[in-house]
Amino acid sequence: MTATTTLTARALLLDMDSTIVNSEAVVERCWRRWAAEQGLNGDEVLKVVHGRQGWATMAALLPDRPVELNMADNRRMLEQETSDTDGVVPVPGAPAFMAALAGLPHALVTSADGPLSDARMGAAGLPMPPVRITAECVSASKPDPEGFLKGAAELGFAPEDCLVFEDSEVGIEAGRAAGMRVIGVGERAAAFAPTAQVRDLTQVRVEALADGVIAVHIDAAPSEIA
Repeated sequence: MTATTTLTARALLLDMDSTIVNSEAVVERCWRRWAAEQGLNGDEVLKVVHGRQGWATMAALLPDRPVELNMADNRRMLEQETSDTDGVVPVPGAPAFMAALAGLPHALVTSADGPLSDARMGAAGLPMPPVRITAECVSASKPDPEGFLKGAAELGFAPEDCLVFEDSEVGIEAGRAAGMRVIGVGERAAAFAPTAQVRDLTQVRVEALADGVIAVHIDAAPSEIA
């Protein structure tokens, strides 16, 4: 049994990886390689990599490691991830979802840098939103809310008028810290108390209403709606 709930907003802020783009295969390849280099357990590393910029994940895993080494590894990993698009595909429902957003206020807010976001959105065949907040645009990684607050400001809307789409713990925390409601996408998101949670974007329908209001209709099991 499913139920439909509707959230309204004036702008949507979208994470990229595992929210609209499925890049899990690349992420796993690159981070397992890095984990092996550091003598870390790859399964444990993969539990914490999602949502953060790479250097922030490295700092969380190896808190005593010099920041210069983390930044150097971050640059190397970004190059690897940008050149590796094997298996990068849209999240189910993402093409129709993005098409429905054409002409509506929305932004990409991602921990990837510009080249990596270009590569993954291109590989998934998804249009790049006109406003994009990437790693180069912020001074702090998620769970800091800076990226979402910048996205809202560039679109010209107050935080409370924005609705975030996220998959990761740190991304959901960042959205909440920005004073925004969050739709969690994917099974991982369900554990972190988003406003609502969907399996994928096939459960989301977007409708433009009067006066610039965006209705987001969520078809989900009642237990998935907070």
